[in-house]
Amino acid sequence: MKTINQFIKDKIKEEHQPIFTKFRSLIKTKFPTLKEEMRGGTEKYYGVPVYRYHRIIISVSPTLKGITFSFTDGKQFKDKYNLLEGVGKKSLNLRLSAPKDYKDDVLEYYILQAIELDNKKD
Repeated sequence: MKTINQFIKDKIKEEHQPIFTKFRSLIKTKFPTLKEEMRGGTEKYYGVPVYRYHRIIISVSPTLKGITFSFTDGKQFKDKYNLLEGVGKKSLNLRLSAPKDYKDDVLEYYILQAIELDNKKD
């Protein structure tokens, strides 16, 4: 299994790396109880970073156009920023395509909801 740092270097386009770096910094500063790990991965598909409270609440995937943050219980979120998208029954995504689009307060808003919903599952 690759380390997250190796994942950043190998899988995230250089121009999108600051988005993920800022996100990781937010997690370490404001949400130190979230566990960062790599999940999945086969010969054909690479694994992605995930963040776990009790369960996985966020997975992060690089795309050609940016970074996608997938919130496991996103369908249940309030979305005052109107940024979440997706057609799944459970998860919703936040897609960021430029470092200037990243804002700690927006991610913090969604992460707090993810933690709260995960706590209710116990």
